[in-house]
Amino acid sequence: QVQLVESGGGLVQAGGSLRLSCAASGRTFSSYAMAWFRQAPGKEREFVASISSRSGITYHADSVRGRFTISRDNAKNTLYLQMSSLKSEDTAVYYCAAEGTSALSATMARKIDYWGQGTQVTVSS
Repeated sequence: QVQLVESGGGLVQAGGSLRLSCAASGRTFSSYAMAWFRQAPGKEREFVASISSRSGITYHADSVRGRFTISRDNAKNTLYLQMSSLKSEDTAVYYCAAEGTSALSATMARKIDYWGQGTQVTVSS
């Protein structure tokens, strides 16, 4: 069992930056690939970024590549999402997710094993 708690969301102006964090419980964090997804009002949940358990392999959605960076600190059981050059279309609830196979599998919501409760990010234009 893995419990995930996101933090760091908030209101930011377009062009600004935010860093999201996801604190994981349990001693198995380092064995899971991790990911960020987001869901805007009236839209389906979409993949943002994922990272492998230990090798540092990452994937980023085309819509955020070059602006967002996913990282993790296994010693601290924490996942991060550094977001820069934020746009109004980045407004959404951001979810932390854990997947037991690979960073590639973690790009697919149907493969996710555990979800956090989400944190709201609002970008004002």
